[in-house]
Order: sequence, then structure tokens, then C-alpha cells
Amino acid sequence: MAEEAKGQPEPFPRTFWTANLTELFERAAYYSMASFVMLYLGQLGLGDYWPSTLNGILWALVYFLPILSGTIADQVGFKRSLLVAFVLLAIGYTCMGYPVWFGGQPLADKVAPEMSAGAGVILPVVLAIVFIGMGGSVIKPCISGTVQKTSVGRATMAFSIFYMVINIGSIAGRGTSYFVRTRSSLSYIFAVAVACSIVAFFVVLFLYREVESTGPAKPRRSVGRILLDMVLVLRNLRFALFLLVLSGFWFLYTQVYNMVPLYLKKVVEKDPAVDLYTMANPITIVAFQLLITKIFGKLKPIRSIVTGILIISVAMLVNIVPVLAAGGVRASFMEWIPLGALFAVLTVSLIAFGELFTSARTFEYIGALAPKGQEGLFLGYANLPTAIGSLVGGPVGAAIFNEIMCHGATKRPDGLLDLQPAWNAAGWSVLMAIGLLTAAGMWQYNRWLQRQQKAEAA
Repeated sequence: MAEEAKGQPEPFPRTFWTANLTELFERAAYYSMASFVMLYLGQLGLGDYWPSTLNGILWALVYFLPILSGTIADQVGFKRSLLVAFVLLAIGYTCMGYPVWFGGQPLADKVAPEMSAGAGVILPVVLAIVFIGMGGSVIKPCISGTVQKTSVGRATMAFSIFYMVINIGSIAGRGTSYFVRTRSSLSYIFAVAVACSIVAFFVVLFLYREVESTGPAKPRRSVGRILLDMVLVLRNLRFALFLLVLSGFWFLYTQVYNMVPLYLKKVVEKDPAVDLYTMANPITIVAFQLLITKIFGKLKPIRSIVTGILIISVAMLVNIVPVLAAGGVRASFMEWIPLGALFAVLTVSLIAFGELFTSARTFEYIGALAPKGQEGLFLGYANLPTAIGSLVGGPVGAAIFNEIMCHGATKRPDGLLDLQPAWNAAGWSVLMAIGLLTAAGMWQYNRWLQRQQKAEAA
């Protein structure tokens, strides 16, 4: 019996599960509003371009600022950092709902192309983006750092559970958001986000325990040192080129939250269930993560990354199918869902497959790419492609929709747009082309890197 007990793996400590519970509520908060924030800003009167641009800035802050906030959190402690982060998030989500809740700003039924919002809308929205970006950037390094510290020698299993919890939180947030907004107003998706942030705050306050690092103490880094390290890392041509090329993948990924909601709202149906449609992403990941890892886990990282980029390219192209079908994108599929919406769901699901092939293997590839002894430093910048892709993807995605897809479009009596099939298909084809160029660029980059490494070894 003693031998059997000795053979049992050590259970994860309570703080590990507290960190995961905290992450579940944080992700529920974020994804309760992520699918609709673009449309909400449009209905507030921010026009054709500002909603996607501001959404891109929000994503960029969330993925860029951990370079700074992670180091600060190491110095002041994860618990304090998390408490401050959830206060910032609650304030940010409140600011996002402020124009409707307290400012008396009505939400238009349609997303108008003209900018009509005044300072009473613009100021709280900008503050919301800053607060949500700052708060979200603190959560990521604190929770992942806690999972790492409490993994008791089973990091792979620990992060698998963590990744699963992220997607469960995403599903819960979207589902709750759908329930709330269909029974009240679209603005109350931010009330869901505020509530989840407050719950997470109290989970941290009462349940979270600071975890002492078992390894050697990390040297303290000033903001100046962090910025200098960033310059040193990005001066590495191999690494900088990799980050730049990979940004193309995240450019396409962010269109799920930029262009796809706009397409559904303006072209396919008047009241699209974008939160339910985008739920295909976390559901696909939860359902297929283990299977994809088991079957394709032995692929070389670069082959897996390129495969993921090709999948996300195809995900864009499939939207041409309803354009060519009889009845077009608004034709009903089994009197259940518009054909355009059905293929948008397929797009979201395929993008999740692309993420499964690309995301985790990126960290493995960067670890091999980094100079020996500097792997940790370089991995700290692994999210830069997401920040770059988001920042560019917001305005450029809006431009592809407005200037290409909607070229020559006519407005119907119900407010929806009738797109010219050729221009509609051209817009999706441009997105696919960006993906194919990214895949080709990544493949050529790897070949160039191999030649460089052979020349150095000779």
C-alpha cells in the first residue's frame, strides 16, 4: 500500500486551482463582450473605421503590455497585482457601458458609416480601452506564472488544464452574454464583464495565496532595463523577422472579432448571435485539442505553424460558398440559420484548428531560435505577433470590408446591404491571399534560417 501511495502523482496545490478559477472568471468577463464590442461601438456612432481600430488597440495593449506588467508583478507580488488588475478591469468595463447607462446615449439599430459620437462617448470608451488593456495585461503573466510555480513537476498537464479552463471560461462568458443581452440591452454585456471581474477579485482576495519561487531569485529589472532588453531582442534579425511574418496569422485571427461581426450585422442578418457563433472557437479547441496533439504532435514546429496558417487561409475562403449559392448569404439553411452565418461559424471553427496547430508550437520554435541561455528572455516577447497583428488587423480589416467587399453595394429596405458577389468574393480572397503569403513567407524564412545556421556551422 505504501508503494502504491508513493507511486501516486503529487496533487496540485490549492493555489493552482484558485489560479485556474480566477482565469475562468477573467476569460468569461473578456469574452462576454469581445464578440460584440465592435458592433456596440458602431451603434454608439463611431462610424465605419474607429470601432475596429479601437478594438485592435485594445488587443494590442493586452498582448504587448505583459512585457512590462509581468516584471512589475514579479516585484510587487502576484496577489497584489491581480487585485489591482481586477479593479482596473471592473472600471474599464464600467466605462465601456457608461455612455448608455449614465450618459443617456441611445444605441442605434444599425451600424452607421458616419462618425457621430461626441466627447461623452469617445472619452469613456478610450478610458475603457486603456483600463481593460492594462488590467488584462497583468492577469496573463500572473496566472500563467502561478500555474508554472504550482505545477509540481507536471508542467504539461498543468498547462493543459489551464488552457482548457481558458476555453471553458470563454464558453461561459459568451453564453451568459447571450442570455443577458437578449433579455435586456446590448450594453449589459459589459455588466456581465463587470460582475465576473468582481467575482474574480474576491476569489483572489480570499482564496489566492502567494507562491514562493523555488528557483533562484530573478534579478530586478527596471522599466529602462526592460526597454533595453526589447531593443536587444528585436535587433536579432532572425527573431524580428519571425515575429513579423507570424503577425500575418494573428492579423487573420483577429478578423473573428473585427470583420466577421461587421459582415454578419451589415450583410447577413439584422440581429446576429455573434456570441453564439464565435463560441465555435472554444468548443472546437476543447473538443479537438487532445486529438490534434496526439496525431500531429510530432510534426516539426515549422511544419505545424505553416499548416495552421494554411488552415486559417482556407477559413477565410470558405465564405465564398454562400456568395455563389442560390439565394446568397441570406438563404436559410434548413430554416435554422442564414447560410452566410453558417459559413461564418465554419470559419471560426477552422480558425480554432489553425490556432491548435500554430499557437503552442510557436513557443517551441522561439525556444529553439533564441540564443543559448536567453530562451526565457526571448519567450517573453512571443506575444508580440498577436499585438502587431491586432493593431494592423483592426483598421485594415475594416478597410477590406468597407472598400472591397462593400464596393458598389446597395442598401435594402431592412437596412442590410446587398453586396455585389464579385466584390464580396474579392474581399474574402484578399484575406485568403494574406494567409497564403504569410505561409509562404514562413516557409521561406525557415529555409533562409537553415542556410544561415549551416553557414555558421561550416
